[in-house]
Amino acid sequence: MAHDVIIRNGRVVLRDEVAALAIGISDGRIETLAPEIDGPAAYEIDAAGQIILPALIDAHVHFNEPGRTHWEGFASGSAAIAAGGGACFMDMPLNASPPTIDGAAFDAKLAAASRHSITDFGLWGGLVPGNLDRLDELAARGVVGLKAFMADSGIDDFNRADDLTLLEGMHRAAKLGLLVAVHAESEALTSALTRRARESGRVGMADYLASRPVVAEVEAIERVVVFAKETGCRLHIVHISHPHGIRAVAAARAEGVDVTCETCPHYLVLSADEMESLGVAAKCAPPLRHRADARGLWQAAMNNDLQWIASDHSPSPPEMKETATFFDAWGGIAGCQSTLPLLMLEGHQKRGMPLTRLARLIAGAPAERFRLRGKGAIEIGRDADLTLVDPAAGRPLRAEDLFYRHRQSPYLGRPIHGMIRRTLVRGRTIFADGKATGEQPGRLVSPARPPTR
Repeated sequence: MAHDVIIRNGRVVLRDEVAALAIGISDGRIETLAPEIDGPAAYEIDAAGQIILPALIDAHVHFNEPGRTHWEGFASGSAAIAAGGGACFMDMPLNASPPTIDGAAFDAKLAAASRHSITDFGLWGGLVPGNLDRLDELAARGVVGLKAFMADSGIDDFNRADDLTLLEGMHRAAKLGLLVAVHAESEALTSALTRRARESGRVGMADYLASRPVVAEVEAIERVVVFAKETGCRLHIVHISHPHGIRAVAAARAEGVDVTCETCPHYLVLSADEMESLGVAAKCAPPLRHRADARGLWQAAMNNDLQWIASDHSPSPPEMKETATFFDAWGGIAGCQSTLPLLMLEGHQKRGMPLTRLARLIAGAPAERFRLRGKGAIEIGRDADLTLVDPAAGRPLRAEDLFYRHRQSPYLGRPIHGMIRRTLVRGRTIFADGKATGEQPGRLVSPARPPTR
C-alpha cells in the first residue's frame, strides 16, 4: 500500500494511550496506524525522540481581519498557530470591522481567511442587540457558534448583549442548533467599580484588578446558566479565570445543563502577584487572579470540570498598550503561539498531566463540542492534523521566535520546554524547522449540526 506520507519512530498520543506507532497518510487523512508500515511513500518523516499529538485547535482567537488587520491578520495569526502546534483556530466575531454579525460580514471574513490562513479555521458569529433576525443567515453559512458579551467588549462596533437580547438570542440559537459562548462578567458591577475608581483618580494596575472582582464573573455565569435552562441552548463560558467559576459550571452540568467552559494559559501560568513585573502585556478581562487560584484551575484541568484550554489571543498595536493609565491600555494578551509549549512544561512535565489528557484539552474536547468531522484525534479516517513535539528541547521564549504581527507577549523570557518541530494540516507540513510555509491549505470548518427545531 502506497502512502503520501509516512511518519516513523514517534510516540503517538491516542485517546487512551501513548504508543510507538508509524502513521500512514493518504489524501490528507490517516490511513494506517501500525508498529511498522512497509511500502513506499512520497515523503517520509523521522520522528525519533518526538511525541506526536493531535494538532491543537484554538477555539478562541481574535485575528481582527478584515478592518483591523494591522492588529494581527490571518497570515501572521495562522503562522503563529502553526508554530505553536496548531492546525485549526476559531476566530471571534470581534475585533474585525465590520464584526461578524450578519451574512455579509461573514462573507468578507471568509474571503480574507481563505486567502491568507495556512491552517484550517472556523468562524464565530456575534450575538448583539439588533441582530436577532440575522442569526439564521449566520447559521446557514456555517458559524461554529455565537459569541456574546455580558459586559462592555471594549470595541465600539460590538455592543454587549443585555439580558433580553441574550435570552431571546439563546432561544433562537437553540432552534438553530448553535452553541452560544459568553464573556461572563457583570456589567453592573464592573462598570460601577470602574467609574468609581476613575472618578477618585485610582487608575493604576491594582485598581484595575479590583474593578473586576471574581464575584462579577461568577454572578454572570450563574445568570446565563439560568437562561440556558430556560431556553435549552447549548452554552459555553469562555476564559474562566477562577475556580469559583469552574465550580458554578460544574454544578450546572450536574443538573443536566448543556454547558462547557474553557480557561487560558495566562490564568494557569501567570498571576496577579507578578503584575508589577508583567505590566500591560498581561492586562486582560477577566483579569489575572492569584497563584492559589491558578492551582485550582490546574486541578480542574486534570479532570472534566474544565473542558478545554484556548489562548484568547487578543493582540493590538504597541501604542494601544502605551497609555496614560492602566485602565486605558488595551486589555488583551497575545499568546496563541505559546499554548501547547506552556502546557507541555507546566502541565505535563511539572504537574504530571497525562499526554492523553493534554491532547483532549487542546484538541479532542473542542472538536467534539463543535462537531467537527475528522478533527481532534489521531485515528484512522481522521484528518492528518498532527504536531511533532521534542519534549527534551527548550529555551526561554524570545521575541524573534514569535510570528505575531507585533512581537509582544507576557511570556517573553519564560522557559519553554517541548519545542514544536513540525505541524501538519491534513497531511501537509505547514511549519517545520522554525519556519512556516508560504503555502495556504487552510479551509473553513463548520459544525455538523443536528436538525433544527
